Amino acid sequence: MKVRSSVFASFILICEGIGIALFLRGFFPVPVKSSVSSKNKLSDLPAEPLTGSTPNSSRLPQPLFKRVVVMLIDALREDFVFGPDGRRYMPYTRHMVERGSSLSFVAKARPPTVTMPRIKALTTGSIPGFIDVVMNLNSPALLEDNLIWQAKTAGKRMVFYGDDTWVRLFPKHFMEYDGTTSFFVSDYTEVDNNVTRHLDGTLKRDDWDILILHYLGLDHIGHISGPHSSLIQPKLLEMDDILKKIHSALISKEADGSLPYLLVLCGDHGMSETGSHGGSSEPEVNTPLVLISPAFKRKGGMETPGVVEQVDLTATLALGLGLPISQNNVGHVIPGVFEETTLRDQLRFLHLNGHQLSCLLKDSMSGYDKEAGFEQFRVAEKAHGNWMKLYLEGNNSEVLSNIGKKVLKQYLEALAAMSSALSKQLGKYDMYSMIAGMVFVFQLLLVLLLAMPEALSGEAAVDVPVLSSLLSLPFYLLCLLLASVHVLVCTSTESSCYFCSLSWGLVFAAVAFSSAMFCTLVSMATRHLTPGTNINRKLPFRSKDWSLSELDALLLAGTVGHTLSLAASSFVEEEHQTWYFLLNTLCLAVFQDVCRKYFREQRDTSDEDEHILLSKDCHSSVHQKADICSEKWLALATPPFTLICCRLLRSLNQTGVQWAHLPDMGHWLNSSEHRTVLSLLAAFCLVLIYLLVQRRCSWVSKAALALGLVGVYSYRAAVGNVMFPWQHAGRPMSKGTVEARFVYVFVLGILFSGTKDLLRSQIITADAKLKSRGLWELYSGLVLLVSLLFRAHNLPVLCCCLLVQTLMAQFIWKKLHYDAAQTTIMHYWFGQAFFYFQGNSNNIATIDISVGFVGLESYIEAPAIFLTALSTYAGPLLWACHLVCYLSSERDRSPVAVGHGCYCLALLRSVPAAAYIVLVTVLRYHLFIWSVFSPKLLYESMHVMLTAGVCLFFYTMEQSPSPKRGQWTESETRERERGTSCGKGPWVEASPGLPLETRVSTHGTRTLTIAPPARPNL
Repeated sequence: MKVRSSVFASFILICEGIGIALFLRGFFPVPVKSSVSSKNKLSDLPAEPLTGSTPNSSRLPQPLFKRVVVMLIDALREDFVFGPDGRRYMPYTRHMVERGSSLSFVAKARPPTVTMPRIKALTTGSIPGFIDVVMNLNSPALLEDNLIWQAKTAGKRMVFYGDDTWVRLFPKHFMEYDGTTSFFVSDYTEVDNNVTRHLDGTLKRDDWDILILHYLGLDHIGHISGPHSSLIQPKLLEMDDILKKIHSALISKEADGSLPYLLVLCGDHGMSETGSHGGSSEPEVNTPLVLISPAFKRKGGMETPGVVEQVDLTATLALGLGLPISQNNVGHVIPGVFEETTLRDQLRFLHLNGHQLSCLLKDSMSGYDKEAGFEQFRVAEKAHGNWMKLYLEGNNSEVLSNIGKKVLKQYLEALAAMSSALSKQLGKYDMYSMIAGMVFVFQLLLVLLLAMPEALSGEAAVDVPVLSSLLSLPFYLLCLLLASVHVLVCTSTESSCYFCSLSWGLVFAAVAFSSAMFCTLVSMATRHLTPGTNINRKLPFRSKDWSLSELDALLLAGTVGHTLSLAASSFVEEEHQTWYFLLNTLCLAVFQDVCRKYFREQRDTSDEDEHILLSKDCHSSVHQKADICSEKWLALATPPFTLICCRLLRSLNQTGVQWAHLPDMGHWLNSSEHRTVLSLLAAFCLVLIYLLVQRRCSWVSKAALALGLVGVYSYRAAVGNVMFPWQHAGRPMSKGTVEARFVYVFVLGILFSGTKDLLRSQIITADAKLKSRGLWELYSGLVLLVSLLFRAHNLPVLCCCLLVQTLMAQFIWKKLHYDAAQTTIMHYWFGQAFFYFQGNSNNIATIDISVGFVGLESYIEAPAIFLTALSTYAGPLLWACHLVCYLSSERDRSPVAVGHGCYCLALLRSVPAAAYIVLVTVLRYHLFIWSVFSPKLLYESMHVMLTAGVCLFFYTMEQSPSPKRGQWTESETRERERGTSCGKGPWVEASPGLPLETRVSTHGTRTLTIAPPARPNL
């Protein structure tokens, strides 16, 4: 069965996406959980250790606190409270830390540092799986054992105000609640006012035991303008006043003889230097934890805060409220909270925590009895029993106190060891699903590689032996073999497996597909290796004079080298450096080709050019000589100019990990004192974007583009990034909703105009000029949308992208006769480099989620995800779309160039994705697997999906009916009738008997044959 290269490449990428999804499902482990599905109960608590007699009662010590108020400030960094600016940002809180009855800690949050996994960690005490990053957008109800469920079961009355993630995780748990959406980041005022408005009434009431407040405004400010914004201090002062109000209300309600209150100030995660979060940098994982209660000693000055794990708060609150510890908790109690209680109660608290951790250790690890922490706990438990025997006998000597302190120390060491062991075992990999997904992906990659000669041949069609494979005996034998393996694995495995949980229909389809791919793979390999076959006779690779050019060798070596570099964590963290190096090297290689064309080969073509020019009049000769001279110098200047642009863009956004904290040009431009400079730069860039994009559009699209770009500037002025000359610096900011929707109208108009032209060229008339205009209009609509989503300081990135595309297309790819494969690889390299020029990295924290709410009044999931993905991958998408437009609109190219480009793009994306899947499997126990390799895996997976969409666009652009040999479209006929004597360039016609990219150029009565150098379409 013969299929076009574009169809074949699109199908392979879509199937690879399915295989990668299966691999991801197995790779991101299920968090450590107890095998017992029930929840802990008070009746299940172990008895107090006692040596030499029947066990003591299983009593739980009396609760330490009557009321608990948890004030969670989203994205609160520890330096906002404990740092040098703490006294300025939160003066009352800092006073309580230094002089009040409080305990202060730096609580470390485990990556991924996003809200929903952190809430799970705070309430269950477990470390959520990395896949919870995706689930963060739509949080299902939390069914595992957690602090909120335990409190509700114990009859605690709970009130909640704030992030509605809590309401979705714990439905029907709160006596009273009011949720606010956490994803509409443009709002940082009302989202907090909706929480604070309930405080006065709630604090006066006595009908609640636990009050939880989750403030989102600080996190939204970080996403909008970063941690050094002028909006940070007013927001933190607002939070400080709220804490003071709550503390004063709790003091006024305190009664003599009753249990004290507990006020908890904490953050779910921190904030990176760019204002985002999700990664593992110190500003993202370090959060403040301040516990305020009259049960604690009053401090005499500022002390260095201790370091605890964020999950330690769960066990501490549970025991402090007299509740059982959650079954899947991996944290241990914070010792300082229980210092003022009796030694017997302290030991009992630690024993309960140790018993829970030891039970979880038994359920999650086969060799639990060999763990040092488990052994230490058994020793401490036995010593605790001896101490209890002496205590109950009435021994009150100092020896008993010393023994008790020794037991206390043993317990603390055992708890720390068991907690550490459980934290290291983040989860259990589903190896069967991982291997199945890996096999799918590698089968498809090998089929893609074997199809290279046919996909890049003159026909651009691949003969896939599907029917013969399906009717062969090995296919049915493989189906039986794989089905047997599946049954064997699913019946013998002890742990849960996602692939085994699928229905038999889906499993049979996967087995049949894998068997068919394997048979197809063998058939294609046999056909290529068998000498004398029809396919071998027509392949360009059999040419004796075939050889790799210097540029081909560079492109091949760079692509392979980049793939191999992904095996090192440092290269993954600083991948942008790899692409910057490759792009600079590419520019130098292109510059060498330009010099060779215009200097070394000038003697070979001078006689021919002179002969052509003699047939023109003198006036035309002078103009042509001037045009050739200017063209030469512009071509020579393009690579150095590209190098200069790339160097300037590198200084615009610091990215990666090692130097991300250093100030860059973007920080300088975004500072309030340089807003005028940013305004001028943004205006200049928008004007230049219009001049570069409008050239190929209709007059209607030109007008819409101009108005749309004006709307972009108006939107940025409305949100306070730039300003008009008549605006005052202190003008209040808005959400810019009206201005953004104004731009959306023109984006849709341009896209509609381009789609209309494309449909006319595809269905009504085969007009190449109309098709080209439609493509470029679609591209201009995409550029307008990206310019709206880009932050003001990033507009130079878009501007340089368009400028480099224009120069390279006009003076490099066209003039140097680069084939479709070379042009595609260059586009891919530029796209990858511009991905990092935007400020992106392989860290989730660099994703700018604020763009998902441009023009929206509330959170709507589908457009928010689309806009965020488009903004993040704007660089690769713009270069891929430019490739489609360029290959489709160049008349002197082969009609199969689009198919060649689609195949090469699919291959360039498949190779690193497949290789990276193997790497993360091998390195799954690496120290940086969750902080470095896993985020990169998510980026690679998303990139494969987007590339599949681009390849489908390639396919649709290849669908236009091409005229038969000797026939011309309407527009081509009109241009041909004009002739070529006006200096508008030669007329190009396909010549029979020549390769598809060989052309015949007619100049009057003289015919000049232009043939590209013999090289395969890599």
